[in-house]
Amino acid sequence: MDIDQADPAELAALRKAFAVDDGGESALGWEAVRAFETEHGVVLPEPYRTFVAEVADGSFQGPPEYGLVGLAELPSDWGDDEARRDLAKPFPLTRQWLWEEDAPHEDDDPEAVVEQVLNHGSVVLGTDGCAMNWHLVVTGPHRGRIWLVTDVGALPFDAESGRTTCAPGFAGWVAHWAAGKEWFDVE
Repeated sequence: MDIDQADPAELAALRKAFAVDDGGESALGWEAVRAFETEHGVVLPEPYRTFVAEVADGSFQGPPEYGLVGLAELPSDWGDDEARRDLAKPFPLTRQWLWEEDAPHEDDDPEAVVEQVLNHGSVVLGTDGCAMNWHLVVTGPHRGRIWLVTDVGALPFDAESGRTTCAPGFAGWVAHWAAGKEWFDVE
């Protein structure tokens, strides 16, 4: 997974997965992507960065269940706490965490960490409903990885996590969906 350089083969697969061949009309454009990055103090990981700039800024067809939201958007069921999101602050987790278990670190206030997981260091890609949101980490040690954040916990989503055969990152996540695989396809 190269999060600093867009792979032309991955971009071609993303175009095919979303059936986008409109010469960039569905895309946000590089000027808008750079403005977003400047405003939020981040550089988006590839190939997501090039995808929103050149291919499409969101899609009704998914993934996830209710579609891929645009770069500067949140799912319709997100609530009104958008103002607290700070993408420049690192995503706080490096391993799965269920809210009712111990805090990720001994001295952490669990409620404060949940707030950070929801609002720091990631863009929200969309929702499968019922407070199940897919995040792309944009800052911190897991930059470029996809996480599923629910109302009960958060977990990294790729083959390394042991719950799926999905390749890491945005391109792997989309390829998994486009192949019609179940999200959690490891028994």
